Amino acid sequence: MPKTSTDPIRHALNGPTMGTRWSALFHADAGLDPAPVQAALQAAVAEVDAAMSTWKPDSDLMRLNRAPAGAWVAVSAGLAEVLNLGLRIGAVSGGAFNIGMGDAVRAWGFGPEEADAGAIRATMVTTRPPAHEVLEIDRAAGLARKHAPITLDLNGIAKGYGVDRLAEMLQGFGITGFLVGIDGEMRASGLRPDGMPWTVVVEAPDPERRAPHSILALENAAVATSGDYRHHVTVQGHRLSHTMDPRTGGPLRSSPASVTVIARTCAEADAWATALMVLGPKAGGELAARLGLDALFLMREAGSVRTHAVGTLFEARTEALLNHPAIARGPVRSCKSALRL
Repeated sequence: MPKTSTDPIRHALNGPTMGTRWSALFHADAGLDPAPVQAALQAAVAEVDAAMSTWKPDSDLMRLNRAPAGAWVAVSAGLAEVLNLGLRIGAVSGGAFNIGMGDAVRAWGFGPEEADAGAIRATMVTTRPPAHEVLEIDRAAGLARKHAPITLDLNGIAKGYGVDRLAEMLQGFGITGFLVGIDGEMRASGLRPDGMPWTVVVEAPDPERRAPHSILALENAAVATSGDYRHHVTVQGHRLSHTMDPRTGGPLRSSPASVTVIARTCAEADAWATALMVLGPKAGGELAARLGLDALFLMREAGSVRTHAVGTLFEARTEALLNHPAIARGPVRSCKSALRL
């Protein structure tokens, strides 16, 4: 049937941020001008990047990194919120999620500089306390201070928070049904105009090509994946993940190929995906089950991919189904997350 003037118009907006691109897909009345929406979305992610980037020397985060221990530093409300969430997840995960690994991230070449052998050796023998033990946040005053000389890095949570800011911007325009994302971290709100959930692909952990492993159908939930197949270094023939292991001060040497987490917000999903990568399927799966997290672990074994599902949303599909190519043509199930910390 031909479209009428009352049919909602599909909008697919995108722009650059954090070395990648953000995207927003939604439908709105024909009278909506997408230009102000585009500008607001771009401004939202630019604000996150300006506050939390380790690539911008003048970001709030880098000012905090340069400050001596004990000195209060003014931080934006957004940065204070992300730091606070990072510390909470760090404590609950037993330090598996540690935003105080910035020195290791930079030493191994995952920051603005190339990998440095001397810096790598130093990080491997450094005794660093977990950030949740030495970073203090005064959200009411907009202040933060370190009680020990640690280097903060928010790569495991900032993109997820950026996705949440995109969602907030669209809601501010009265748009209630949408799918927003940054580099694969996604958040869905409401349903599509046809009444169906939004579909999101979980990639197969293949560094050579992009292919679907499974498809999620999301409604009022966020999803994030942490994996070893997109950003990595190769040392003596071994592929090492960009995810740092707080226990060793270096990249994870033994980890799942990827972990996908569904949560209420994308910042939570992003951080928990990283934490569960560090913990692995056994300890991570047990923690996820205790917390009521929905998580999907993918592990490489003998040339194939084995799955370990935690939570009712993923457990609804058997391992055989998750490994079957046909899953790429069907949803796991619609999900609404109620994660609370």
